[in-house]
Amino acid sequence: MKKDIVSKETIKALAIDIAVYILELNVKDLEFVDKELKRIEKREADIVALCDIDGKKEILHIEIQNSNDKTMHKRMLRYYADIKSEFEDYKINQYCIYIGKPKLSMKNSIKDENLSFKYNLIDMHDIDCEKFIKMDTPDALVLSILCDFKGKDEIEVLKYILKRLTELSGDDEYKLSRYMLMLETLSDNRDLKSKIKEVENMLRDTRYQDLPSYEIGMERGLSQGLSQGLSQGLLQGQLESAVKMIKELNLSIEKIANILNISADSIKEYIEKNKK
Repeated sequence: MKKDIVSKETIKALAIDIAVYILELNVKDLEFVDKELKRIEKREADIVALCDIDGKKEILHIEIQNSNDKTMHKRMLRYYADIKSEFEDYKINQYCIYIGKPKLSMKNSIKDENLSFKYNLIDMHDIDCEKFIKMDTPDALVLSILCDFKGKDEIEVLKYILKRLTELSGDDEYKLSRYMLMLETLSDNRDLKSKIKEVENMLRDTRYQDLPSYEIGMERGLSQGLSQGLSQGLLQGQLESAVKMIKELNLSIEKIANILNISADSIKEYIEKNKK
């Protein structure tokens, strides 16, 4: 996961969801500790956190791999040594989640005369996306992007996920934007970000036409005015969500503008107009 462009709160939400839904761990009170691990930072470990697992304080370390790395078992051993040197009294739960397209070929252990080391290696090819889609919660739907589509058309699967996220979010634009940010973060790991954008544009183009009020307006020759009114209402909601996201997720105006597909200037103008 690209921590330089994603807020810690987003990564934290993803970490908890991954632990609960994919690793099936009872995780609570997650607190990142990667800043205390200087060498791990340089190697860009994905998630290192101190958390409550089944009532005990333990370390959770998660790596997400989208390609086979023949040195992965050595990397995980180095990570383990770095973490253990800083948190000697805590159990370390290590997981590598493989989401690449080629067949998994990485090693998950090292054994020689003086060493026996093993970490948990999860192959997302073994998990059908239907498992999470059927749960029908926003968190599970977001994580389904990491699973194997089992030959299903990628565009159709993504279209369903986005439409369902929209429906489950209701009128809460901020909630939808937050889940979309999580979805785009994970889709980038699977090289699906361009298709996510394609589906977003597809749904945006058909949104107005799907409304019964739009059809009535078309019949009465009022389609242009109605469309403008709906566009203005949508923009207002996006601008309100943008302000919330800037304050609560600590993201830049430019990043928020890109997520919501609106201009940075319009956000700046809205903020300026609503200053107290």
